[in-house]
Amino acid sequence: IHHPLSARSQSALVLARLAACHPNPHPSAHLDRVRPQSCAMPKLTIIARVVDGLPLAASMEDDKYHRDLDVYKNQAKRIFKQLTNSSPGRLSIETGSEIFHYLIEGGVCYLVLTERAYPKRLAFNYLEELQKEFNLLYATEVDSATRPYAFIKFDTFIQKTKKLYMDTRAQRNVNKLNEDLADVQKIMMTNIQEVLGRGERLDSVARHSGKLRDGAREYARQAKYLNTQMLLRKYGPVVLVVGIVLLMLYWRFR
Repeated sequence: IHHPLSARSQSALVLARLAACHPNPHPSAHLDRVRPQSCAMPKLTIIARVVDGLPLAASMEDDKYHRDLDVYKNQAKRIFKQLTNSSPGRLSIETGSEIFHYLIEGGVCYLVLTERAYPKRLAFNYLEELQKEFNLLYATEVDSATRPYAFIKFDTFIQKTKKLYMDTRAQRNVNKLNEDLADVQKIMMTNIQEVLGRGERLDSVARHSGKLRDGAREYARQAKYLNTQMLLRKYGPVVLVVGIVLLMLYWRFR
């Protein structure tokens, strides 16, 4: 489990990822010459029901990328099978050079696969837009869905939204990167081996992460207590003697 970065570190990481997405050796070059495809996002989007992992909608990918994504599609299906009602509401899962980000809302999981360099803030903004529109259109039909990809027509909205998030230097995306960095810091990061390799359910991963954080807090509290005790043992007698002397001088010269 990776611990969240500080706000300053998160900002630096965002800038570094932007540079990685759009290397530009000629500072005088116009932004419109930058090729947004160099950090395409998202590569894969799937929406599934949490209770049973039933896929409800997905993005239609180009044939030339289809085979490359097969491994990730299988991983996504296994992730959905691990979900429960107590799974983390937001999670990032590293898998090789890519990262899965998911958002759970209203019993539905919205998952996207991005390159590692793509800013986490934009990935979750993308998922939030999908969630709002999908909830508006299909909230009352999710529970009654019985066949996979019952809402495949939602791909039209997915493709339209995808285009808005492909260029990380677009002004709307730059503005989003400057918003709510603290919220992004709180999103837990894990890796695909921890989620699938040991067959752990995602709520177990969350509990394990919580125990690690609690243990770190307890360690810090104990360290602070021991440090205070050490200072008292070292300087306590001196303070006591000085206090007695000052008290005697006060009574003598008052």
